[in-house]
Amino acid sequence: MSSNASHVDPNTASAQALLADDRLPWHRKITYGFTDMSGNLLYCIISSYMLYFFTNVFGLSVAMAGVISLIARVFDAVGAPVMGILVDHTHSKYGKNRPWFLWMSLPFAIFVWLLFTTPSISSGAKVIYAGVMYILADLSYTAVSTPITSVLPNLTSDTDGRMQANSIRLVLGNVGNFFAVTFIIPFAGMLGGGNDQKGWSMAVGIYAIVAFILLIIAFLDMREKNISSERVITIKESFKAAKSNWPWVLIVTANLAYWTAFIVRNASMPYYFQYNMGSKGLISFFNGFTIIQVIGMASVPFFVKFMHKWGTTIFFLLMTMVGQAWIGFAGSNTTSALIAWCIACIGSGSACTMFFAMVGDTVDFGEWKNGIRANGFLTAIGASFCIQMGTGFGSFIASMILKSFGFNAANATQSAHSLAGISFTFVWVPIIIYAISLILMIFYRKWENHEPVVKADLAKRHAEDAKKAETANA
Repeated sequence: MSSNASHVDPNTASAQALLADDRLPWHRKITYGFTDMSGNLLYCIISSYMLYFFTNVFGLSVAMAGVISLIARVFDAVGAPVMGILVDHTHSKYGKNRPWFLWMSLPFAIFVWLLFTTPSISSGAKVIYAGVMYILADLSYTAVSTPITSVLPNLTSDTDGRMQANSIRLVLGNVGNFFAVTFIIPFAGMLGGGNDQKGWSMAVGIYAIVAFILLIIAFLDMREKNISSERVITIKESFKAAKSNWPWVLIVTANLAYWTAFIVRNASMPYYFQYNMGSKGLISFFNGFTIIQVIGMASVPFFVKFMHKWGTTIFFLLMTMVGQAWIGFAGSNTTSALIAWCIACIGSGSACTMFFAMVGDTVDFGEWKNGIRANGFLTAIGASFCIQMGTGFGSFIASMILKSFGFNAANATQSAHSLAGISFTFVWVPIIIYAISLILMIFYRKWENHEPVVKADLAKRHAEDAKKAETANA
């Protein structure tokens, strides 16, 4: 027994010691979740109500609103990898990611508030104003959301700790989503007193203040590991980290499809309940039940233990598609539609949790494969780019389908053809796009099975580097 022990590789032992000592405290997992709660408190108003706000409050046509959304999102999607490179090039006493929460929290809050503020200007100037504010709000969100994802691998190297922190983050993010999508319409109505434009500006302004405070709290509590040893990588190295990183390519493509489907559903949802179901009040009522998805989000770590990450993602995507189809067959039966909506929300929320967790794992693969750890660049594409581009595609697809079916916000009652278009956009288009994401995740299985090798090799490399550094400083 003692003979075997004497032959233990000291580098392996050091690696195991580093992994055992790298644990993320619970209070930091919670304040890490504040970042997503803040982001969702404002961004979910954009993703769920931007198209509706532009057509029914701001006063744009559905086609113009869709075009503005697409142009703004394409512009901001290009900014995502740029933001990732900026994060990789950041070097401060706070780390690479953490300072961005301090720098961008106020611009993020201000630009989102201005986006939902309607100025008294000409119709042409309003189009320009809407486009500019949309781009600025999205860019500031990208500057906040990119470090939210890229900071996780720097908080801890423990896979279970990352999964727990990510689940808590998305549960709290869902709380932000709940307050955003459930109360913003009645809150705006109450503050506006019959003036929707005034009400939306005041309501979003209050939400923006809360979001700003949450980001500052997260910044104050967060800590990044190995700040002194991190080096600034070049732009060329950032791109090299993606070379032959096939798990990253799969996650990016699948996540882009997921967000496109998700936004098609969210963008068309207010129209479906106001016109097809005949009640504007059902918009906030149904959105209030999105909080139920925390059940799935909280249970994700348990599902992963038995079904692995790829299987868990496929399971929840299937659940989402079943819920969507059920809504289509429920028709005007509100109770049946509500049950289906809850199933779809649990599925989509939990699948979202998986994508954010897995993109962090692809950072490890990039370092293992190419010797470069490009947290910012890889996670910016895998998360922020997918969200921005998916939102642009989703809103544009929804607006163009609605336009082709003759939707006009000026009509209090829509034609049968228009109602059919709203139903098709809300129920069936997301199912088709979710299926693409599901198929891609089947191919991810191979790479997930390779993760133990990646983790062990990286831990050994890091232990060797630490030993060399100690020897050099001795």
